Amino acid sequence: MSRDVARLLRDRRVNALAAWCIVAMLAAVSVTSAVQANLLWAGFAAAVAALALFPPVLLRNRDAMLPWEILLLAALPVVGRLFATLSMTGNLATYLSVAAIALILAVELQLFTPVRMTPRFAVVFVTITTMATAGVWAVVRWAADQLLGTTFILDPTVSEHVIEEALMWEFVASTIAGIGAGVVFAYYVRRQAGTSRVPEEVQPDV
Repeated sequence: MSRDVARLLRDRRVNALAAWCIVAMLAAVSVTSAVQANLLWAGFAAAVAALALFPPVLLRNRDAMLPWEILLLAALPVVGRLFATLSMTGNLATYLSVAAIALILAVELQLFTPVRMTPRFAVVFVTITTMATAGVWAVVRWAADQLLGTTFILDPTVSEHVIEEALMWEFVASTIAGIGAGVVFAYYVRRQAGTSRVPEEVQPDV
């Protein structure tokens, strides 16, 4: 029975359907966060969904979706952040979500472009991309504090030293999460899981 389920999940149309369901879940999280006035996180969830939609939109093929398990890994921390009640839990979800964006980008390059990565390079690429994304995310929150009066980073009740230290620890945590995502992708590269689920007409010529 388990083999039948595994074979079913490797089917291209079933994979695309599961991936679309995950994208719909991300869209729902984005709307819910917006209703809760958490606009920054709503934008983050929408950005993850948009990245997942790049292949089918650009290739004009609704079946050209990422492997559903990769999207699920990326969606779980985003959804978890919505229901997080503890600050530490919410921060952990943020670190994992940033790493998930790097993971999505790496898999899209691997599946839908002529780019091919060795396992070692995959770890380095995903880690560096995660660090870069974490930096962009910090700048976005800083800009929101400056323009919208939020306190994502610039909190007048907290000293600058504490804010800088917390930000540095965020970068450290994001880097660790990026290394973990890189290892996941390296395993993905070794197994080449998902290649058979990409429609032949959109697979790059290599």
